Amino acid sequence: MNEQFFHQLVSGKRRGPAAALLRAGLWGGQWPYRAAVSLRNRRFDKDSDAVARVSVPVISIGNLTVGGTGKTPMVKWVARYLREAAVRVAIVSRGYGAEQGAVNDEAIELEQSLPDVPHLQDPDRVASARIAIEELETQLILMDDGFQHRRLGRDLDIVLLDATCPFGHGHLLPRGLLREPVGSLRRADVICLTRADLVDESERRAIKATALKQAPQALWCEATHAPQRLISSEGREQTLATLDGTRVAAFCGIGNPAAFRRTLESLGCKLAAWREFPDHHRYTREDIDQVAVDAAGADLVVCTHKDLAKVQSEILGNRPLWALEIAMQWLSGEQQLAERLNLLAQQAAAAE
Repeated sequence: MNEQFFHQLVSGKRRGPAAALLRAGLWGGQWPYRAAVSLRNRRFDKDSDAVARVSVPVISIGNLTVGGTGKTPMVKWVARYLREAAVRVAIVSRGYGAEQGAVNDEAIELEQSLPDVPHLQDPDRVASARIAIEELETQLILMDDGFQHRRLGRDLDIVLLDATCPFGHGHLLPRGLLREPVGSLRRADVICLTRADLVDESERRAIKATALKQAPQALWCEATHAPQRLISSEGREQTLATLDGTRVAAFCGIGNPAAFRRTLESLGCKLAAWREFPDHHRYTREDIDQVAVDAAGADLVVCTHKDLAKVQSEILGNRPLWALEIAMQWLSGEQQLAERLNLLAQQAAAAE
């Protein structure tokens, strides 16, 4: 079962007796998963010794579902905000999908976008945080994909909900996309609805009501993922106007490929070819050859920044390869979130 088939299945888009039977099997499979998640959360809720605290403030950025909710643009925005406040920040993450002895695609992308922010990848994020503090003189830890990693204590828990699928089709894995029950939002300090421009205002209100029912104390924010520019592997830039009316061969290996496609189409390009790969996909020579064939019917090739970090090429199929760079654009809650970050920045400075 590939990733695209799985999403169609759990969303209910795939119909028929066979699909219904598969969903029934997945429905049964979610209960052992629910039990395991419940036991683990109960342990951290009741045993304060299970949580390790470090000597500097920690901000966690995570989500409730599998797939892309826009963590990387949020990590970039928070890290840049704190760096502008002269706070020495380090990012710690698990490093999912990385080959042994290497870093994953997200780390490469963040390194290119945030050259002055160290990024440590290790499943033991407590150990990474301590190394960052002791060896890199870090004043504040930014934990990427940290909502479920409860062993490292945090001072601010930011949880992202993708407006196009905020609650994982209403089921835990493997029947749906939820990593935890929706009730786990009670731990959140900040809830940010990403890609909020892709649903109407009534849907946004309904999502907000559901989320804040679980976490009435949380700050509510809404944001979009706004395209900024086209970039190449060698750092060259083009404006977004380059895409208007242009025939594009596009590919991606991300958690939410549909959102990437919608963004491209909104910029006026004509999709001559479209190819999806699984999230965190490791591109093979065969994959690149397939994209090169697609490129024959296009003027240029476009992918995400994360994909460009792995492909690292200027040309595919005799066509220029560009990545679409995305950034957070706030609709609401930016000032209130900034105020919370300012308080942590002050704590970080006072601890010196």
